[in-house]
Order: sequence, then C-alpha cells, then structure tokens
Amino acid sequence: MKILHLDTNHPLLINQLNELGFINHEDYTSSKAEIEQKIHEYDGFIIRSRFSIDKKFLDAATSMKFIGRVGAGLENIDCEYAESKGIYLITAPEGNRNAVGEHSLGMLLSLFNKLNKADREVREGKWLREDNRGIELDGKTVGLIGYGNMGKAFAKKLRGFDIHVLCYDIKPNVGDENAKQVSLKELQNKVDILSLHTPQTPLTTNMVNMEFINHFTKSFWLINTARGKSVVSSDLVLALKSGKILGAGLDVLEYEKASFENLFKTDVTSNAMQMPEAFQYLIRAENVLLTPHVAGWTFESKEKLAQTIVSKIKLKFC
Repeated sequence: MKILHLDTNHPLLINQLNELGFINHEDYTSSKAEIEQKIHEYDGFIIRSRFSIDKKFLDAATSMKFIGRVGAGLENIDCEYAESKGIYLITAPEGNRNAVGEHSLGMLLSLFNKLNKADREVREGKWLREDNRGIELDGKTVGLIGYGNMGKAFAKKLRGFDIHVLCYDIKPNVGDENAKQVSLKELQNKVDILSLHTPQTPLTTNMVNMEFINHFTKSFWLINTARGKSVVSSDLVLALKSGKILGAGLDVLEYEKASFENLFKTDVTSNAMQMPEAFQYLIRAENVLLTPHVAGWTFESKEKLAQTIVSKIKLKFC
C-alpha cells in the first residue's frame, strides 16, 4: 500500500510505517490541485490541516482506502462523503488529550491568579499586590461541555482540587468518577467555570452566543481549548464588559482560519486596522488569556499523535 504524507509529523510515523511494509511518499509543498492530479496513485494519505478534503478531492482519490488526520477532529474532511466511498477515517484524539487537559488547567489557574498581568507589571517595575489578589479554585463548580477524550483528560487533572465537576454531552452515560453527567440546564444553573471540549459541528458552531450565555445563573469563567467557531467573539466581549463572563482563556479563535497575521496590518486605502473590533478588545483585556491553538501542541503529544496513527493503521490493515 502506498501512503502520501501531506504534512510533516514526528519521524516515527514514516519510520514505523516503512517497517510495516508501506510505501511512503512525502509532498509538503504542492498545491491542492497538484495533489489531486496524483492522489489516485495512493491507497491512503495522512494530513493535519494543510487544506480541506472535499468531494472533488475525494472523487480524484479513486484508490483511497483510508485518510489519517494527525489530530483530534475531522472538520477539514467531508466525512460523510468519504465514508460513502468506503474510506476509513483515522484520528488521534488519544495522542494530545493529556496536553489539552494540562493546558486547560494552566489557563484556568493563570486567570484566577492573574499570573500574566502580575508578571508583566513586575517587569515594568510595578509591585501591585492588592491589584493581583487571586481566587482559589477549591469550592468552585466546573462544567465541561463535551466529555470525550479532551473533557475526560481535563476532569482527571481536576481531581486534586476540592471542587464539583459536571459534564454535559449529547451522548448518554458518559459521566464517570471524575465528572457527573447532567442536563445542560443543570450545568448552566450551577457552574462557576465553563470549559469547552467539543468538535466543530453544526450543533457547536456559534454555540456560545448571548442567548446561551444569559442562561447561566451565575457569572462564570470561560475556557475554550476546543474550536474557535464555537464562541461568537462579539457576544463574548459583551459578556466580558457586563461581567456575566468574569474572564476567558482562549486557545482558539474564530479568526484563526483566516490569515491571522493580516489582522494586525493596516489597510493602505483606509489607514484603518483590519482587526475586528471584538478581537481588538480581547487582546487588550487583562482578564483574557490568549494562546495560538497550542493546547495539544507539546513535544510529547507530537510523538503520541504519530504513534496513535501508526497503531490504528496497523490494526486495520496489517
């Protein structure tokens, strides 16, 4: 079987597939149209997020038996059409779930203790102790929306704290010793902290909007290490300004799929910054912590993601 690798990954991925007898080709520079011209030669390909896999691309992949995505989600692939053509889809959420759990906890503790703000002020010669008085996590209720690999990993990290952990998921009976599964209404009535761990689907796109936010009984903190399009940024900003959301840790943004760097450029004709107004607020807010979609992006997870893909290919095709 011939496999085409469209993104660079940990070397063990190709090395172990070679050892298993697969023929591995790499192409990290050709355009999507150029790849389409030769994809019929391959039995499988492995991708991260280089481009979307649509019907046209899949129709060109006439010999395709599987697609491996080195990551947790499949939103860049037309899954329904791929499966209708008998193509086996492989993901690796097991590979970076621990990293996401640790990052979620790190964001939460940093927000509660104003670590980024305090660090910046000390470097500027400011010693503002009262302004940086923190909040303790103990005694709080944490709500998780989405209780799959990532949600479960975060709940496991929270076991050392004297807190209540609730989870909501569209699948029944997913709760465990680390989180009690409840209805969305109960979760919204009780939580102090909301953490998102959902894939990007029609149900989750724009899920966190003003109507959703206003259904929470208490003001709450928001952590999003899932997908940027789950949160309507303009509504998040309104909630931050009103105090309904006390602070936010965002590893993902609805703007990231565009050319992110262009948001910081000035339009030559109007002399105005191209950055959306909501994002201008987020990058200046002291109660907002931003990271560039790196929650699952550790040195360890890079290896584990690759190993997971190899193991699943071996199980299915060897």
